[in-house]
Amino acid sequence: MRTIANQEQAAAWNGWEGRLWADRPERYDAMMEAFDAPLFAAAGIAPGHEVLDVGCGTGHVTRLAARRAHRGHVLGVDLSAPMLDRARRDAAAENLANLAFEQGDAQVHPFREAAFDVIISRGGVLFFADPVAAFGHLRTALAPGGRLAFLGPRPGGAGSPYARATAALTPYLREPSPAARGMGSLTDPARITEVLTAAGFRDIEITPEGADMDYGADAGAAADFLLSMSPARHNLRDLDAASLTALRDQVRTALEEFETPAGVRIPGTVWIVTATG
Repeated sequence: MRTIANQEQAAAWNGWEGRLWADRPERYDAMMEAFDAPLFAAAGIAPGHEVLDVGCGTGHVTRLAARRAHRGHVLGVDLSAPMLDRARRDAAAENLANLAFEQGDAQVHPFREAAFDVIISRGGVLFFADPVAAFGHLRTALAPGGRLAFLGPRPGGAGSPYARATAALTPYLREPSPAARGMGSLTDPARITEVLTAAGFRDIEITPEGADMDYGADAGAAADFLLSMSPARHNLRDLDAASLTALRDQVRTALEEFETPAGVRIPGTVWIVTATG
């Protein structure tokens, strides 16, 4: 891997947390799938576009972008070798030839100047060591008038459906897992606007988007998924088996409120951010 600005994130995503995502990307992708359509509508990818997917992870968004830019090309960049290995395998399985993956830190990765028509990201722009420097670097990789479109978390507050569903788990989440540090860096629209403006972007739009998020086939599966996610695993690593079982039962019971014929669906919200380079 070339120069890395955020060594802590590189270590985290190349450790157990990166492997966790690489081992079951379908579960994480299902959770976020309802936001794919609004993200791509905001990105406006055309058949001949050159596209950059920042923080591409296991490549779900990269592959979707490649299908839209079928006469162009898509590059996915991520810090995590385990996730990129999975991304390459899944892209090969789908016979997608107009995409590539590179390991690197997008804040300092040597992109060609004005190389991309669109830069897209499903949450991968939240972890930069220096957000203004990172977005400024990305702007230089955009063609004149090129478009940035990314998705970021929109906190739901103490009374949100997710907060109700995970109330039993919340007291245990005393600190973010190593890979999750930075997740809250771009949750405030004023801060997002400040960063993008300082980085040289214009025509900044920030739109709330709500959808029902898929957490599993039933309350038991959803409880297992929530407890397997890295923030829970990190904070529960020293909890004894009996206490962990009791906690799982509490979470499962709370999740029953959100069971539907299609599975457990918890309403969630994100920000869809667009800007022009």
